[in-house]
Amino acid sequence: MAKKLDNLSWKPFWVSHLGCIKGCLDWLDREVSDAWLFGGTGHAFVLNVHETVCPSGPTAWVTERMFALGKNVGYAVDGVFSSRETPGFDEAPGRAWAFARARLDDGVPCYGWELAIPEFYVVNGYDETGYGFDGPQASSESQPKPWAELGAGETGVVEMYSVKAGPPSGEAETVRGAFSFALEHAKNPSRWIFPTYRSGLEGYDTWIEALEAGSADGFGTAYNAAVWSECRRFAVDFLQEARERLEGTAAGVLEEAEGRYAIAARGLKKVEEL
Repeated sequence: MAKKLDNLSWKPFWVSHLGCIKGCLDWLDREVSDAWLFGGTGHAFVLNVHETVCPSGPTAWVTERMFALGKNVGYAVDGVFSSRETPGFDEAPGRAWAFARARLDDGVPCYGWELAIPEFYVVNGYDETGYGFDGPQASSESQPKPWAELGAGETGVVEMYSVKAGPPSGEAETVRGAFSFALEHAKNPSRWIFPTYRSGLEGYDTWIEALEAGSADGFGTAYNAAVWSECRRFAVDFLQEARERLEGTAAGVLEEAEGRYAIAARGLKKVEEL
């Protein structure tokens, strides 16, 4: 490849978005535990379920606030986003291509959406025709990904981001930010949740109702269970780490939350195994 960031790869998580960010942070030698990344960005605590429990649920929500919370963890995300409904979408693949090449030339790791299947992928290089990448079901036969084909997949979205390390916030600010986001996200705000999806307790109710009605997508149910089970497991680990870092501050509340999320994690794990 014309440019290659050696040893840049994703970390295999069901939440491929955070798997790519973790891969970028590891490459940048930024030490962040898996739990602190999941919890500090709020992702460990959110839920997003489509009315038919289709596989889009875990990724089809507005992640802008998650990007902002990444600064608390110790990194900043910048990039290009566009969808088919957005004016100027035809120009988005070119803008993403120019953005990624400039960042990679500067030694800044990148990641993007749907370079193979509808998941996130670390972008670790490029040649004259397209991207080199690593992620779910990535193969050498599918590379390079022609730059002009970004956004041509079934989701019709162009996303290309860079990850730069920065100074993390204090532990209390990180925990407070994650909890504030989780509580607000669970109220189904229209700026983050799309019309046919529900989050929080309403998300669980939507899931239950779809299963009872026989309208739930089979693969989607399995995939949602795997993703949200992973999130709840890391929520428990994050709460444990928060108690240690905060050295007694709010210990009782954090311990109670840990117990409740442990119940959710065990329940979702049973659904995943089924």
